This record gives sequence, structure tokens and C-alpha cells, in this order.
Amino acid sequence: MRLIVIGGGVIGLSVAWRSAQHGLEVTVIDPAPGSGASSTAAGMLAPVTELHFEGRELLTLDLESAARYPDFAAELTEATGIDIGFRRCGTVQAAWDAADLAALRQLHAFQVSLGLDAHMLTSRELREAEPALAAGLPGGLWAGGDHQVDNRRLHAALLEAVRRAGVTLVPHAATELIGDDERVTGVVTDDGTRFEADVTVLAAGTWSRRIGGLPDELLPPVRPVKGQTLRLRAAAGLLRHVVRGAVKGHPVYVVPRDDGTLVVGASSEEAGFDLRPRAGAVYELLRDAATLVPELTEAEFVEVSTSLRPGSPDNAPLIGPGGRGGLIVATGHYRNGILLTPVTADEVTRLIVDGTPGDLIRPFDPLRFARGRTARSPLPATVSTTGGGTR
Repeated sequence: MRLIVIGGGVIGLSVAWRSAQHGLEVTVIDPAPGSGASSTAAGMLAPVTELHFEGRELLTLDLESAARYPDFAAELTEATGIDIGFRRCGTVQAAWDAADLAALRQLHAFQVSLGLDAHMLTSRELREAEPALAAGLPGGLWAGGDHQVDNRRLHAALLEAVRRAGVTLVPHAATELIGDDERVTGVVTDDGTRFEADVTVLAAGTWSRRIGGLPDELLPPVRPVKGQTLRLRAAAGLLRHVVRGAVKGHPVYVVPRDDGTLVVGASSEEAGFDLRPRAGAVYELLRDAATLVPELTEAEFVEVSTSLRPGSPDNAPLIGPGGRGGLIVATGHYRNGILLTPVTADEVTRLIVDGTPGDLIRPFDPLRFARGRTARSPLPATVSTTGGGTR
């Protein structure tokens, strides 16, 4: 079976790797693999602290993917020799004031009702968990099951894994799907080359909607959500865990790496395809992060990176058959692309091989918003989400 994957981010490459392991002849089409959200992300694996009264289907998918990460990371490292930086570090979510603490208590009660691993921290316990936090914070929340991975190492390892598995990498942009009203049979690239395939996976993130060849009702309803992250460098060990918080209503997180790098994020802007870094967003992130962790003012400023998250109308992923034979969609992961990499790779490969979507991804039917469809969204219409995670 010949497979084309459009998109060389972590989602596309992981699907290509898994499919090659199943004996498929795989081609990945992307002019610059890893140049999008896969590079800008912070690598948080946070199904617990990212939960904000969301639908159970999305939580189930997040938790299942998080549970698969240890084996996924070990397998990928064994296949490539690249350590992807998987760390069982847990997350400390700090409250800035009494109102913030009350909101965390409500969230904690919801988390406990779902059987999640989380508990509240007093002010003293918060400082004992993270001595670098600002003095006087009223308390916080501990999520022991939220971990992290180095997203850039993850992408490098997946790129090496597909090369070793014999996947063909085409350094061009896909411009149009080819076929007829019944079936997609391949792709045309920007240099005019035609690639034929039995199955095509559309995993081009926020650019998935810009590829021609489909009627409007079958185009993945993804929109670009601009996000900026910062990378600082401080003495290794400044933070023991991922630190999250909200300063006067502005969400911020700091993700420590073993080498002293700290990833600070992330802005969230509906700005179309504008990738220019915005000075105000950089200032706000630095201000809020240093408010929680004052020693960050002494850190070296290394980098600002900008990318576009693929958001869907309900900000849940689009995974499954694309409305024509031979077409599968795997996009719309929004803030959860890194977290959902293992489960997306497994479930899409299962769909390619078996021909039917598994129960885990059925709620994320890419056509659930199309005219005439009545498929229920995996999130309620009034879903509340945190503002700003780029993972």
C-alpha cells in the first residue's frame, strides 16, 4: 500500500513512522519539516492542568496519549539513539491571589471527580515544591501525572526514525489533492510533480485548509492561532517542575530543561497567518513569568519563536476519514499536538490498515461541522479553555 503524508510536523512524521513499521510504502511531503508549531511548542504533556471543564472524550484521548508516552519515548530513542527529553517532572500550578486560589479549588474538585491525580498545595507547600517561586503566593495545585518532552528533540528523532524506516521525504509543498468526486488518489506539489497513493493523510496543521482539490464542505475547518514562546537560559536546577500560573488573568508557564534552558509561553492571538513576533507579547510573557519566578530577570534571553496552532471550531482535533475514499485527516490539534502525538500515530495507522476508526477517535470526526452532519462535538458549545498553551 502506498501512503502519502502531507505535513512533516510531529503528527505527520509519527503517522509516517508507524505506517512504515506496518510495511506501507510511505512518502512525506513538506518543504521544511518541523518549521511550524512542532518547533515553537514547549513540550508540556499536561492532560490534568490543561483540563478546564472540557468534554470527557477529549480528556480520555489526552490521558490515553499521556499513558502511551513512556513506551513511545523509549521505542523512539531505541530506534534513533536520540533522547527526546521525556521527564516525569509533574506540574506546579501557582495561584497569584485569593481569587486565583478559589478558581484552582473549583478546578481541583472537578479533577478529583474524574479520578485525576491532583491535590491542593498550601502556601508553604508551594514554596517547598518550588523555592524559586515568589514569596507570598497563597497556594497552588500539584499534578503529578503531567510531564514534559523536549519537542525539538522529539521532532529530530521522528525525522531520523522515518529516514531509517525507508520513508521518502519530498522537500516541496503540496498544492492540490488529485482524484475525483469519490476518491483521492494522490497529490500535486508546487513544482508540478504528481504523486500517486492508495491513501493520503492530510496533516499539514493550520495550512491543511489551503491545499486545493476538495469542495468547501470537506476542507478541514482549521484556523491559525498565533503563539509565541521564549527561550531563556539560567543555572540548571532553578526549577524542579513545570510551573504554571496566571498573573492578573494572564496565563503563563515556564518549562525547565535539563541543560538550564527555560521555555516560557505562550501568547495566543487570532492574527491570521502573521508570523511576525510582537514586542508586546514578548514583554507580557517576560513580565508575568518573572512575577512568578523573580530570578528569571537574571536569565539570558536566547530566543523568541512564533508559530501557528491549528485550531478547530471547538478546539478539539480533527482525526478520521476525510469524506472521500483514500483521504484521512489528522489536524486541528491546537495546543495538544505534542501530547497527542503517540495516540494520533497509532489510531491513524490503525485506520489506514483496518479501514475503520477506533472508538478513541470517533468523537473527533473531521466532518462533524460539515453541512448536513449531526455528529456531536467532543466539547460542549461553551467550553472553557486556558489561554496560551503552545505544546
